[in-house]
Amino acid sequence: MQLHTIDWIIALLSVAVCFVPALFFGKRSGKSTAEFFASGRSVPWWLAGLSMVATTFSSDTPNLVANFVRTQGVAGNWQWWAFTLTGVSTVFFYARLWRRSGVLTDLEFYEIRYSGKAAGAVRGFRAVYLGLLFNCMIMATVNLAACKIAAVLFGFERWQTLLAVGLLNVVFAAHSGLWGVLVIDMIQFFIKMTAVIGAAYFAVNLPQVGGMSGLVDKLSHVHGPGGLNYLNMLPDFTNNWDLAVAIFVIPVAVQWWAVWYPGAEPGGGSYIAQRMLASKSEKDALGGTLFFNVAHYVLRPWPWILVGLASIIVYPELSDIQKAFPHLDPKLIGHDIAYPAMLRFLPAGWIGLMLGGLIAANSSTILTHLNWGASYLVHDFYRRFVRKGKEEHHYVVAGRLATVLLFVCSSALVFALDTAQGSFNIILQIGAGTGLLYLVRWFWWRVTAWCEIVAMVASFLSSVMFLVLTRNGVHIGTAQQLLIGIFITTVCWVATAYLGPQNDPKVLMDFYMRVRPFGPGWRPIQRKAGISNADATAMDLRTENFPLSLLGWFTGCIMIWSALFTVGNFLYGRMGYALGLLAVFVVTGTILIQVVRRLWR
Repeated sequence: MQLHTIDWIIALLSVAVCFVPALFFGKRSGKSTAEFFASGRSVPWWLAGLSMVATTFSSDTPNLVANFVRTQGVAGNWQWWAFTLTGVSTVFFYARLWRRSGVLTDLEFYEIRYSGKAAGAVRGFRAVYLGLLFNCMIMATVNLAACKIAAVLFGFERWQTLLAVGLLNVVFAAHSGLWGVLVIDMIQFFIKMTAVIGAAYFAVNLPQVGGMSGLVDKLSHVHGPGGLNYLNMLPDFTNNWDLAVAIFVIPVAVQWWAVWYPGAEPGGGSYIAQRMLASKSEKDALGGTLFFNVAHYVLRPWPWILVGLASIIVYPELSDIQKAFPHLDPKLIGHDIAYPAMLRFLPAGWIGLMLGGLIAANSSTILTHLNWGASYLVHDFYRRFVRKGKEEHHYVVAGRLATVLLFVCSSALVFALDTAQGSFNIILQIGAGTGLLYLVRWFWWRVTAWCEIVAMVASFLSSVMFLVLTRNGVHIGTAQQLLIGIFITTVCWVATAYLGPQNDPKVLMDFYMRVRPFGPGWRPIQRKAGISNADATAMDLRTENFPLSLLGWFTGCIMIWSALFTVGNFLYGRMGYALGLLAVFVVTGTILIQVVRRLWR
């Protein structure tokens, strides 16, 4: 693919506009770990929300969506659309609890919620498990997409791409801390949205596609495996039940609450919790998380989906992509490479903007994961267990060194991965069964640090078991693996809650008074603290409004999905459906605004 001088100028300007402002935050971020990892807890809701959505707008996401569309149709995206339930539940049930906890990282939560050596052990273990191992897996997935894009655009080898993005990301993550990451995210979001909308426009208007009417007409007469209709936003429950179960029933009924996935953690966590903890107030934490979910599920998907649909017409088979790019490494060929393959049709100037947008997409995600992972390794492991009581500057330097370590490790892992969807399934499987624990631990006193340890071990061993079975010729479907893993993990940690060591009542009482979780799950602790049921109920009413939060969760999910499908039906030219869904969006949106106003009083 040939880039013109104008493309290089636009790409360089896009990168400069994103990164230069971050240089001015180096001095501020170096003052303390609170500044480096949590921006001094002074982030407004709109900046927190923009940063969350920019972080999840990574370079691998368009590739993943294209993979879903080409193999499972538009309905395949329910595998991540179902996480709307998770995200909106975080808005109305967990955002304020996180902010009240006052911790610097979500792992610090363990030592205010649990007691004994197990609390410290689970904090240290998860700091390494999530901050290093799991985090490197996520960054490797993102960088794999960058390698595929660079291979299509420039013919780069994997190591060349990793060296290029590594120098940029590591320098800025180590220098500017979370403040720099937030500012870069804010600017990058608008550049990336402009670029992907342009890519969708030019893909749909290719002569072989014929505009939106041509795309809809052509794909209405093209069917995938098992009679798959690529355009349907809901799966076919009559002719392809197995696929419907895998991409819709399991995600909506089970996956959203049972699986830990970065950016959609049940109860909040990782960089979502980091942004909530960095917010100025409980209101800012709630507002930022709500904005993130609306932007994440409504604004972003359709430009990617349209490119994926157009690619089915342009490259019906993977062999067509290989023919179009004969020098491309065959190991990189997969349905996820269809998105970068479609970028060859962009006109001069737009290729440069897309290049700048893709660099921004990669950086916004990698910068966040480097800062978030370094916060775990330094604040929750090194500072807690290795070198206690040192000055703040020492830990900031350690954070910068940890940033470099994380990128080196994640880069090495890139060479072991093949496709975006394969990586997505691995991450889901490793986190299977732990999600319910993360939802319940705020509201049930019996959950202990040992429950978390047992859940992580059971989930990991289950995924290893399935890997061994597959390599020995025993093939179990992805959905079945997920359900079995969830069952095994849940039974193990619930049994541990009743049979294992219990928390110190004093620690539980301190946590209850600090965070004020609502509901009957803390009644035994309330009684030990001398709080009557009437007083506990009165306290719940002062701090929470459960019926109103439940209404907010329900209307928030319906509002997001109705907006998402309003856009889709409008693009398809199905105006009757679009207007009906628009009415649903207006009604639920109006109710949601009133709910949020009452909760913010």
